[in-house]
Amino acid sequence: MQKIHESIYIHAPREKVWNTMLDKDTYSKWTKEFNATSRFEGDWSEGSKILFLGTDEDGEEGGMVSRIAKNRPYEYISIEHLGMVENGVEDTTSEKVKKWTPAFENYSFTEKDGGTQLTIDVDVADEYKTMFEDMWPKALEALKKLTERS
Repeated sequence: MQKIHESIYIHAPREKVWNTMLDKDTYSKWTKEFNATSRFEGDWSEGSKILFLGTDEDGEEGGMVSRIAKNRPYEYISIEHLGMVENGVEDTTSEKVKKWTPAFENYSFTEKDGGTQLTIDVDVADEYKTMFEDMWPKALEALKKLTERS
């Protein structure tokens, strides 16, 4: 397991960055870097189950089975990834999944110079590190543009 650390300054209050990042309508816009059909099902309350889904090139639905480990509004949110969704079926027990779970995706929102410093720390499987190192800056830049524009 590898860790990716990224940070971006967004010229907007923490509340606006938070809401743009987590709102159902805007979430799918900034996460297109990961999957063109990216979306979530569930909610962001601490302890709740949430699915991160998208459709692959073959038209199959897949994604992550997760839960919100921590939620301190406008400050910090931690997502604990517990498994995969493949062909619409949740898997949290196979050997394939147990090799990399649990994995965490953590977001910190810090007030800075009239805006927000958004920092992410993400656990990724070794074989996906390079791919995600390329995708995360693009996704964060999309979030920045979306937040500052609205």
